[in-house]
Amino acid sequence: MGDVAVGARSGHDGEEHRGRPVDAADPATDDAVTSGSDSAADERTQPGDDGPGDSVPKQKTQRSFWKELPILIGIALVLALLIKTFLVQAFSIPSDSMQNTLQQGDRVLVDKLTPWFGSEPERGEVVVFHDPAQWLAGEPTADPNAIQTFLSWIGLMPSAEEKDLIKRVIGVGGDTVECKGTGPVKVNGKALSESAYVYPGNTPCTVDDIGGQFKVKVPEGYIWVMGDHRQNSRDSRYNQDDKFHGMVPVDEVVGRAIVKAWPINRWGTLPVPDTFDQDLSARSAASTALSAAPQGLALAGVVPVVLWRRRRIAPAETR
Repeated sequence: MGDVAVGARSGHDGEEHRGRPVDAADPATDDAVTSGSDSAADERTQPGDDGPGDSVPKQKTQRSFWKELPILIGIALVLALLIKTFLVQAFSIPSDSMQNTLQQGDRVLVDKLTPWFGSEPERGEVVVFHDPAQWLAGEPTADPNAIQTFLSWIGLMPSAEEKDLIKRVIGVGGDTVECKGTGPVKVNGKALSESAYVYPGNTPCTVDDIGGQFKVKVPEGYIWVMGDHRQNSRDSRYNQDDKFHGMVPVDEVVGRAIVKAWPINRWGTLPVPDTFDQDLSARSAASTALSAAPQGLALAGVVPVVLWRRRRIAPAETR
């Protein structure tokens, strides 16, 4: 483009510029070079220019890690609190009442999600529940420090709430649960085989006059619970004089214990024992009785007819 500008200038001035080298200081030459299309090209390629042709992106400054750390900690705490409130919570086992299924000091994870969808405790499940009627009165309670209380509140440590208990559900609303002598425990008249989880050496029932022998009807909305260490568990049997007669309101159930999480060598699930797979419902017993009732009525109706016919046939034969 510079040559074209110079040629156009020499056409007007004749020989004055012929053979003369182009001088960068010549005002006419400077005007021709800087005012032509080269100027636009220079603008497109000039670094740092904000024009539409700029191809060099601006770098955004990143926030410091130390500035982001409080935000990350806050998010983690909120998530932990939500998980503890709605999903899963850790609990520490404070006593031996559930041996050998659970040992003192074990940590269990409790499912708190399914109760939000209307699920209720079922027979055979191990559940955590709030103390319904001063079952733990007189028992020593822990005194956690502020940090332990906070961490347990958000779910990063096992619950420090010592007013929670853990037992196995034996009966639900509508069930009749009974125990005579040393056992077995019966639900709606059907015996439970409890050797898989009752503490070795214990009998399913305890022979005493303060609750070991019982026959109760569980109201709707309640459960009947017993510890696996039958001779070392203050459960529904021994709280029948409270306002709920030893029953636990379903509303007081925190959730089902599903996993032994700690110590690691005791990790494992907490399934429902096989003995609860049998049909233990109160309705099944009632339906069996109802199905037998028509047969009994039919038999009762047939017997008089048969006797009447025999009496009529007998005189006819003697004639």
